Amino acid sequence: MEIESAKTEPEKMLAKGNEAIAMAAIDAGCLLYFGYPITPQNDIPEYLSKHLPALGGVFIQAESEIASINLLLGASATGARAMTSSSSPGISLMQEGISYMAGSELPAVVINISRSGPGLGGISPSQGDYFQATRGGGHGDYRMIVLAPSTVQEMYGLTFLAFELADKYRNPAMILGDALIGQMKEPLLRKAPERMNLPPKTWALTGAEGRKPNLLKSLYLQDGALSEHNWKLHRKYEQMKKEEVRFETFHAEDAQFLIAAFGSIARISKTSVELAREEGMKVGLLRPITLFPFPEQVFHQFSKRTKVFLTVELNTGQMVEDVKLSMDRDAQVFFYGRPPGSLPTPEEILEEIKKHYR
Repeated sequence: MEIESAKTEPEKMLAKGNEAIAMAAIDAGCLLYFGYPITPQNDIPEYLSKHLPALGGVFIQAESEIASINLLLGASATGARAMTSSSSPGISLMQEGISYMAGSELPAVVINISRSGPGLGGISPSQGDYFQATRGGGHGDYRMIVLAPSTVQEMYGLTFLAFELADKYRNPAMILGDALIGQMKEPLLRKAPERMNLPPKTWALTGAEGRKPNLLKSLYLQDGALSEHNWKLHRKYEQMKKEEVRFETFHAEDAQFLIAAFGSIARISKTSVELAREEGMKVGLLRPITLFPFPEQVFHQFSKRTKVFLTVELNTGQMVEDVKLSMDRDAQVFFYGRPPGSLPTPEEILEEIKKHYR
């Protein structure tokens, strides 16, 4: 299937991260959006509510996040590119629907502009949703593709990628941002491809005229059928691990000490790396862009020669577990966390580097 993009000429602008996601969704051919308002992601539905109807698309403000995810499930089942967005408590309410979509092998994009928790928490930036996103926050044995942008430009580009990977693997894909990257403004180059070739969706529910009926389900009651289905899903996740790992390195080639950070805190950590370099310390940054699949082998290879790692997160310790699991046996992993409510300065991270640098 080939679709034309909404825009073909490059356009330079100043945009919020949330707005970049909304623009990318339109440019990627997503004309169906279902969502419910919650801070700090409201710029996304605000933008789409204005622009989708003019493009012949559909914007629905549902009565809840539970309704939103089930509307998304239905739209995805027809083969359409569709999306929802929310912030942490809203994503929690969507977990059952996401599990149903993964079990039914339905592609769609879910945006989490995460905020503070647990519970109602607050609206300040947080990375406390890492476990929820990467472990499959609903019931059952499934995973989501999880992409973590650290710039407004990546909010745009990785949203494109999320739609592509969701279709490729028939699996939900998530953009895991936060209140900082969602609300900040940066220069954005908006440039969609003129045409996009979507994979054939012969599985979609489009009416059975001229073909046998399709069946999309996550309920398997025959003896051994559910086990077989789960192993099929597992093989798909293993394929993702082989083919879809993405990461960034910064001054990592000669580093004797590596910071591991993702998303917005990786931006701050880059400045800390530069400050450390000015003081003669060989410090680098390894930033996972795919949180699932996590760059396990990349971390393992670096840990064979770089024996000290510092994981920096806006939480009390979540990604650090994946970093530790990826290490060579004699590498050390330290953790510096900042629970929601404030952001560490580059100088504060530098002081933490000095505690462990050798």
